[in-house]
Amino acid sequence: MCATVSFVSDNSEVSRRKGTVISAEPRINDRIRVAEVRLIGYDGEQIGVVSIDTALKMADEVGLDLVEIAPDAQPPVCKVMDFGKFKYEAAQKAREARSNQTHIVVKEMRLRPKIEQHDYETKRSHIEKFLKGGDKVKVTIQFRGREQARPEIGYRLLMKLAEELKEVAFVEFAPKQEGRNMTMVLGTNVKKAAVAKKSSTSSTSSTN
Repeated sequence: MCATVSFVSDNSEVSRRKGTVISAEPRINDRIRVAEVRLIGYDGEQIGVVSIDTALKMADEVGLDLVEIAPDAQPPVCKVMDFGKFKYEAAQKAREARSNQTHIVVKEMRLRPKIEQHDYETKRSHIEKFLKGGDKVKVTIQFRGREQARPEIGYRLLMKLAEELKEVAFVEFAPKQEGRNMTMVLGTNVKKAAVAKKSSTSSTSSTN
């Protein structure tokens, strides 16, 4: 008989009230406690409904595992396979999926409504760098005292910034007044800008 593999998945749910562990992994071999199963051979052949003893014997004869792949079916569907290899390949796919996910960070930049031009250009440069790095940027205008009576100054400053950075950014959340602050969120548009730049370069090359 194939060796029974006992494990607890990282995705397992723990029932604290009963102190039991419910595995998210499929049952295999002797852990499959049913009278009969619908069996699929290791080569994908549809064998049909057989007793659990017969299914376990067939898996043992080829040195593989019996894996329950559809426990809710009537009867449950099981397949003869190399469970160790199956788990390894599934883990690899999960790692690849995680590595392909884009991790987006939201940076924050604070400005004053009457910011000096030099300071504005410096902060705009920092924001552009964040956006080109693939991050979102929350831009906050901080009002003080009587400045709160002139929110349009902050609004115009934010929209000016968005216009000047339109090649690498888009306004994800429009300017919004929140107490003493006005905020706007810029999303990165780097991929679109890169495609447009590449297309423009190709057109120029074709013309020449």
